[in-house]
Amino acid sequence: MQLKTQQTMGTDAQNIAHDEIIFQSKYPPVQVPDGVTLPEFVLSNVEPYLDKVAFVDTLTGKGYTYREVSRDVKRFSKALRSLGLRKGKVVVVLLPNVAEYATIALGIMESGGVFSGANPNAHASEIKKQVEAADAKLIVTDGSTYHKVKDLGLPVIIQGEDRVEGTIFWEELLDAADKANTDNIDETVQQNDLCALPFSSGTTGLSKGVMLSHRNLVANLCSSLFSVGPELIGQVTILGLIPFFHIYGLTGICCATIRNKGKVVVMRRYDIRAFISSLITHQITFAPIVPPIILGLVKNPIVDEFELSKLKLRSIMTAAAPLAPEILNEFQKKFPGVEVQEAYGMTEHSCITLTHGDPNKGHGIAKKNSVGFILPNLELKFIDPETSRSLPQNTPGEICVRSQCVMKGYYKNEYETTLTIDKDGWLHTGDIGYIDEDGDVFLVDRIKELIKYKGFQVAPAELEAILLTHPSIEDAAVVGLPDKEAGEIPAACVVINRKAKDSEEDIMNYVSSNVASYKRVRVLKFVDAIPKSPSGKIMRRIIKENMEQNLQGKQIFQAKFT
Repeated sequence: MQLKTQQTMGTDAQNIAHDEIIFQSKYPPVQVPDGVTLPEFVLSNVEPYLDKVAFVDTLTGKGYTYREVSRDVKRFSKALRSLGLRKGKVVVVLLPNVAEYATIALGIMESGGVFSGANPNAHASEIKKQVEAADAKLIVTDGSTYHKVKDLGLPVIIQGEDRVEGTIFWEELLDAADKANTDNIDETVQQNDLCALPFSSGTTGLSKGVMLSHRNLVANLCSSLFSVGPELIGQVTILGLIPFFHIYGLTGICCATIRNKGKVVVMRRYDIRAFISSLITHQITFAPIVPPIILGLVKNPIVDEFELSKLKLRSIMTAAAPLAPEILNEFQKKFPGVEVQEAYGMTEHSCITLTHGDPNKGHGIAKKNSVGFILPNLELKFIDPETSRSLPQNTPGEICVRSQCVMKGYYKNEYETTLTIDKDGWLHTGDIGYIDEDGDVFLVDRIKELIKYKGFQVAPAELEAILLTHPSIEDAAVVGLPDKEAGEIPAACVVINRKAKDSEEDIMNYVSSNVASYKRVRVLKFVDAIPKSPSGKIMRRIIKENMEQNLQGKQIFQAKFT
């Protein structure tokens, strides 16, 4: 880890100068090529791999080679231009994970358009908001989801087997592209042009369009893949289960795999039997998954129906939310040969830290329960959220990151942009964490999610980790509820297994025996499931609203702790 200090003027009343503490990667900078777009970057050096399978769909068995992906990216790009799509215009893609997804996204980008992925399971009103907020000119969806967009007044391309009257059929569009003449369209795509407009999850506020350029995503792939050696090129089979409409699904899985000429095994939805069966059948070696799936692998008895010795899985990665240490320990006992990697990132920046480098290159492995080391080309600092003063090692503060990967801003939202990116280019993540003397970064919690109980800060993630150690508990979420006396009180939603005989009070006493008095859970409700986003993040806003309503109706257990 490199540390540098920078003389700045303080923001306090005395306006005194102080040293700004900035942390850099312990590894040397990596080169980011100039002048290449994201499709050009990931598909470069594809010739030796043209006959290798790039994507295979577990549901249909349909597969695409690198020859077909490379060809169809160009065909779709040409087709979009012939339809009148111009540089900088947005195409909303409303599809589940399908083998054609990356081809569609890269084709949009190659044409100069801007890809904006949307959740096909979202309500029609939510999709309408995204389409309108993005000023979209075109929609790509399938027959089963078409009803959600048919009244939006935009041209629709239908991907898949279904034919829908009044829409453009994907396969026919590609065929027509071979005959189309787009020579008269002179729009060169530049590296600083926008290529993606993902929308932030909106779990803690209103959803916002995140403007990402080709340069942003190429730079991030250069940093996050810095440790991948030539011996892994063409060798990795990766699970494509995390939604591709999420920026990690598209760049961290699809684009990174294309860049390294591996194979993506595409899964549309999670089912534990289908999941384990796919791991074995397709000989998957690397599986990016979210903590709820890891929890299922540890606690669900269905797992024991399979002959786990047939697994070729070498490593898993979790990135959407902090992984409880107790669940990590249980996973490693059950799957001793599988390496558990963690990463930390956000839509506004993509990947920031990784836990595992290649030891053969002298790249280390971060400590257990950390989210890893700072990637090359990035700078981090940790600031006091109230004073904005930068903090030294082992002192929790808001994580701020500065690099070429930082988004250009929120689309048509200058106010939120200035709140998130300061005048010196620092992206304020809203996450609390710290860095130790070895350069390993540890997450504490979200600033907005910290519970303020009588002036004390309580991290929901800490209480959730304790709850998950209870043998009767399958899942849990903790939020803060308003309280006249304390300001906020910790409240928990808990999923217990069917055979459990524990009461709400039993569970609350269990937590109390493991924490300081101000961290005790004071409200608890048993639920059937914890609401989560497609990327696996706990949807705390929904939980909080439900619990507040239940508390008013006295349909919830409240402790009598003092």
